[in-house]
Amino acid sequence: MKKILIRIFNWKAVIGMLLGAVAGYIYYIKIGCTSGSCPITSNPYSTLAWGLIIGWLLGDTFYKDPKKQKENTQQNI
Repeated sequence: MKKILIRIFNWKAVIGMLLGAVAGYIYYIKIGCTSGSCPITSNPYSTLAWGLIIGWLLGDTFYKDPKKQKENTQQNI
């Protein structure tokens, strides 16, 4: 279980999540829908959640698993 959590929440993904959540909240404040008819941007929690998810996905794309890199270099030798 610990290995799964470490794989999902590596430090780059956590930084991406934090930045995404902040960006989502700023989006709500600056651009958000005030009429309430927009399902995502009318609620600060939903924009925060969407920003968090996008930040996690973007942060996780830059993560390189050290075990996989080690296996790849051993196979190439």
